[in-house]
Amino acid sequence: MDSLHLIDLLKILATILALMVAIIGHEIMHALVAYRFGDPTAKEAGRLSINPIVHIDPVGTILVPALLYILDAGFLFGWAKPVPVNIAQVIGTGGEPAAIAVALAGVTYNFFLALLSAIAIKLIGRPDGLFELFLLFFFAKSLLINTVLGVFNLLPIPPLDGANALIHLARWLKLPWIVNFYEAIFPYGMVILFLVIATPLSRFLFVPIYFILQALSLLTGIDLLALIQTIERI
Repeated sequence: MDSLHLIDLLKILATILALMVAIIGHEIMHALVAYRFGDPTAKEAGRLSINPIVHIDPVGTILVPALLYILDAGFLFGWAKPVPVNIAQVIGTGGEPAAIAVALAGVTYNFFLALLSAIAIKLIGRPDGLFELFLLFFFAKSLLINTVLGVFNLLPIPPLDGANALIHLARWLKLPWIVNFYEAIFPYGMVILFLVIATPLSRFLFVPIYFILQALSLLTGIDLLALIQTIERI
């Protein structure tokens, strides 16, 4: 195997591993926080587990990422099988703030991983050997994937985490008009989401992603955007 093919293989493996860690961990965090607030539903279903098999969604974990990679979309996106949560049990234990915590657990995990990835890239520095090169690829992919997932899932469009958090926040603050609005549009959430993704509105999604990467670049002293673009061109 020549060096170019080996580098391509390392990039593919790093991408797959980074995506799996990002999306499976996202769901596990929802389950873990719900469990902390007295809801054993996910645990009893075997979903409070690091076993990737129980979290794989054929479309979100395999098909969508594969198509984005083949089409050279410039970024990868996907999702794992949503964990079951008895939100009534969560609210009964911790009130609406607990439901907000469950809704935001996944994106908090993603942003934390993005931060750790940026710091890891700083520590690796210039890779010396294939293993360090693989680590650089992995953390660069992890940085981008987790930032994209975190921002995307915070969009206030049902059924995304941002919308769920906003609904519970509105109930907590006793703002029924917001709750009524979301209950009215919830059945059409996927259509709205598709329109956002498939139209020029999607450009607004990349604005906070850019600023987060810029902030992490300032923190680490590394031009992370340039690094990601360089790795994509290799």
